[in-house]
Amino acid sequence: MDNTLLTNSTILITGGTGSFGNTFVPMTLAKFNPKKLIVYSRDEMKQWQMAKKFQGDERVRFFIGDVRDRERLYRALDGVDYVVHAAATKIVPTAEYNPFECVKTNVHGAMNLIDACIDKGVKRCVALSTDKASQPVNLYGATKLCSDKLFIAGNFYAGRKNTRFAIVRYGNVMGSRGSVIPFFIEQSKTGILTITDERMTRFMISLEQGVQLVWHAFDDMEGGEIYVKKIPSMKLSDIAHAVLETAEQKVIGIRPGEKLHEQMIGIEDAAYTYEYDKHYKILPQINNWSRDQQRIKDGKRVSEDFTYSSDNNKEWMTIHELREWIVLNKGKLGAL
Repeated sequence: MDNTLLTNSTILITGGTGSFGNTFVPMTLAKFNPKKLIVYSRDEMKQWQMAKKFQGDERVRFFIGDVRDRERLYRALDGVDYVVHAAATKIVPTAEYNPFECVKTNVHGAMNLIDACIDKGVKRCVALSTDKASQPVNLYGATKLCSDKLFIAGNFYAGRKNTRFAIVRYGNVMGSRGSVIPFFIEQSKTGILTITDERMTRFMISLEQGVQLVWHAFDDMEGGEIYVKKIPSMKLSDIAHAVLETAEQKVIGIRPGEKLHEQMIGIEDAAYTYEYDKHYKILPQINNWSRDQQRIKDGKRVSEDFTYSSDNNKEWMTIHELREWIVLNKGKLGAL
């Protein structure tokens, strides 16, 4: 990729005090040396805690605001070149029981950001998606599918303006706040780990890999692409074994809105999906953009019956590999 793409630019990340933002900010500062990196979020305590890590670094700025607040977004995006959209209501049961709030953030927030990016002349915006947006069965997934569609159409909506939008989609982020590994580590003190179903599988990706995928999207995008990184799968029961081998596993049943297996690319997207060395790319169906050679580049069309699901994955993470990762990252798990 172009190692100077983000250099001396102004970048804003929504939801920037979350697990992703806490990884994206230091990695991007180190690799690209941007002129300014703005952390936009609504929680002043998280901002205060994060600001202590970057004390004295004049490149890092903090901006209290909510993606629901259109006017605040317009003020925050003044002079911004690149945007990463990480803000979301993302805990599945929370979304099921607070559906109006989930829609306000994930759908209305996306609409506000798209308008603001276009009107303020932002060059490129990359939005974070989720495996739950592919054939969604819960409200969180449905709102993220809607958000994905909005960002794709945003490229057409921009008209003659040069703002471009793309999406990155990935699965269970290892060690992120609210995810299963920190949850199991906390439970391990009791010697009992609760799993929803012994057959359940999930995709596994590190925060660092997620950041690198966003960088790649900024570098590669023409507008409207969904980038899906090739990552391993793992059974939930094996994740529990990796955290504490001697733990008793108590099966509690699938929660409202949960899937047995996660999917990142469904068969309905196969006709528009291209394979690359380290990722897949779903091209937009609108405007015949899926046939655009500038977007396809050196990609190879997948088969008509292709799906990318956590249970039919070719690559699997072993218990030993995850255990090694936990040992290496244990110091960071509580902080995220």
